[in-house]
Amino acid sequence: MSIVLIGGHDRMHREYKTVCKNAGHKLKVFTQMSGGLSKSIGTPDALLIFTSTVSHKMVKIANKEAKKKNIPILRCHSSSIDALHNSIKNLESVI
Repeated sequence: MSIVLIGGHDRMHREYKTVCKNAGHKLKVFTQMSGGLSKSIGTPDALLIFTSTVSHKMVKIANKEAKKKNIPILRCHSSSIDALHNSIKNLESVI
């Protein structure tokens, strides 16, 4: 499964990717706003938003792209590794 993560901490970028790789999933991480974010999201199987560490503008763009491309969204307030583990398990049960 391919997942796009919006938000999180810059310093944990590598850990997020390692957790997903170990679970057998591909992950793209966007911790900061970049030009062309909407095009960079692509068409993943799911979108995960860490709401405590993300700008409103990034959430707005992610919601717009998800709605347009019919991508399921999962929101999580925490941006910890445990939160990522739990979110992956939730996504696996849904998708």
